[in-house]
This record gives sequence, structure tokens and C-alpha cells, in this order.
Amino acid sequence: MKRSEPSRLIVGITGATGTIFGVRILEALRGSGVESHLIVSKWGARTLVHETAYTVEQVQGLATCCYAVGDEGAALSSGSFVTSGMVVAPCSMRTLAAIAHGHGDHLIHRAADVVLKERRKLVLVVRESPLHEIHLENMLKLSRMGVVILPPVPAFYNHPGSIDAMVDHIVMRVLDQFDIHLDLTERWEGKMTAGAPQVTRGSGSEE
Repeated sequence: MKRSEPSRLIVGITGATGTIFGVRILEALRGSGVESHLIVSKWGARTLVHETAYTVEQVQGLATCCYAVGDEGAALSSGSFVTSGMVVAPCSMRTLAAIAHGHGDHLIHRAADVVLKERRKLVLVVRESPLHEIHLENMLKLSRMGVVILPPVPAFYNHPGSIDAMVDHIVMRVLDQFDIHLDLTERWEGKMTAGAPQVTRGSGSEE
């Protein structure tokens, strides 16, 4: 008898700036019918409390399940644990390199390696600027393997009125990659307008 598995998405948060993207992904998945399976690296946790008003415990509470980064025996370390794939948001250059070269220093790296070997969707929200040759070569290597490299580049055609709106637009585009289509902000409909509002800092949790 075929077993029906719930839809699951692995979310990794690493130490690059932009931890709010991982947090917003977890918030967006709540009530969507998609389980979120969270891993936060040591430096991801450190950056999170520096950049946002969230505690690590609060962010873990947003996920369906969370795992210790050092637990390489967790369910996520096996391909028999069926998922829709994995997003690392933000993805540090160290994590990018570890995934590109098959290093399994901790569970985020191992979970990504499993996603690759099982030919599931892997999306890396890479965050660094400027980029040098090693960064670019690692991205190209993974892109050729089918990994989606999705830097958190803001869009302005939708006239975002706040940083929150910019973050939500990027999160929406990330989730689109997994066929999770949530209208977190306005999508482009081909209508050109003038007189865009000035972008202001929102009242969201990233302050």
C-alpha cells in the first residue's frame, strides 16, 4: 500500500546577514499545510539575535519540527525521510562551499547533501557582496547540478513601501520555487505606474 507523506520543507538558517528571510519563510508556512523542518547553525543563531527581535526559541517555535545542528543522525540525514526539498535562507559562503564540495560538518550540510542525492529541489538564498571567483565558481557548480541560486535581491517594480514588503517579496519568490504560491505581497501584473511611494522602515520584527 502506498503511504501518503505530508508535504515537508527543510529550512536552514546560517550565519550570513539576512536571518529575517528564514524567519519569514517559517511564518509564511504556518497554516499553509506544509510542514517546516528547521535547522539553525551556531552562527545563524548568533546573527539572528543580533539582527532581529526574535529569540532562537521563538523562531524554533514557528517550525513544525526543529533539529540540533550537530545531530547528524536526525531524520533529515536520510533520503528515506521524504521532503519537497530544502531552502537555506540566508546561505553563508561557508555553507555554499560545504554543499558544493560535499562536506558534512553539521546537519545543514548533510541535509542539503541528501536533497542533492535524492534529486529534490534545493534553493540557496546566498548572501554576500561583492562576490569573488570562489563564490561564483561554487554557485556555478551547484547551478549546473540543478540547485537554484536565489540571492535576496530586492525588486522595486512593485513599489514596496517598507523593508517588510521587500522581505515578503523575496520570501514569496523563494516559496514559488517549491510550488508553494502564497500572495505575500503584490505580484507583477504588467501595469506601469508612476509616483512610487518612498521606501520606509516597516514595523516588523527585524527592527
